[in-house]
Amino acid sequence: MSKPTRPPDPGTASAPEVSGGLLMGLRVLLAVAYPVFAHLASARADGGWAAIAMADIVLLLLLEPLLKRRVWALVAVALCLACLWIVSQSRYALVPLLAPPVVFIVLAAWLFGRTLVKGRVPLITRIVEGLYAQGAMPMTPALYRYTRQLTVAWTLMLSVLAIANLALALCAVPSGLLAQLGHPVAWSVTDEQWSLFANILNYGIVGLFFFIEYQLRVRRFPHRPYRNAGQFVQQMAQLGPRFWNELLR
Repeated sequence: MSKPTRPPDPGTASAPEVSGGLLMGLRVLLAVAYPVFAHLASARADGGWAAIAMADIVLLLLLEPLLKRRVWALVAVALCLACLWIVSQSRYALVPLLAPPVVFIVLAAWLFGRTLVKGRVPLITRIVEGLYAQGAMPMTPALYRYTRQLTVAWTLMLSVLAIANLALALCAVPSGLLAQLGHPVAWSVTDEQWSLFANILNYGIVGLFFFIEYQLRVRRFPHRPYRNAGQFVQQMAQLGPRFWNELLR
């Protein structure tokens, strides 16, 4: 007599397959949209835009289970949206916006920094190894040293950026942490000035850092598997979702 088969889990039985390209594209779209929504909220002191910005973060974090129609993800989104609507009607409407520029930059710094411990391969080194293997080119000792130093540089730069974001979040008036707690603020910035730095200029600083580093890299290592920045980005994408998922574990 054959054993009875276990009924499929209703939360996963009919879950559709989600392509890596679609998932990445939607994540990029949501990530790009967030600073726009957040800055609009801060510049206009608008709780509605603040709720939209934070809803964008919720969707970004739960995107994959949502696309797979996980019931728990739908419930979580509904609860989060309800909470965001309630907060948007209060004097604390803009306060949640203080967290993402600090939390996500700290997370990015941690992703780089954790690979610098003994026994692990630095994050930039792993990426460059993937690119050079893809182009059938050997890694050199100088390249190993450079990629480790570059991983250190990214860790430090992101850490400083996170500290700056936190300092401005404390000093922002009227929605900063100190002002909301009723503490006097000796040196203050407006909510709009905080947002301009945390939600807009942060991206410019990261982009400038990457641009300067890229110019130094192409001069120091003329023999490389890509000819220009466009081809570099294309080859990074060709490493595939599996590579990036394993890299970030």
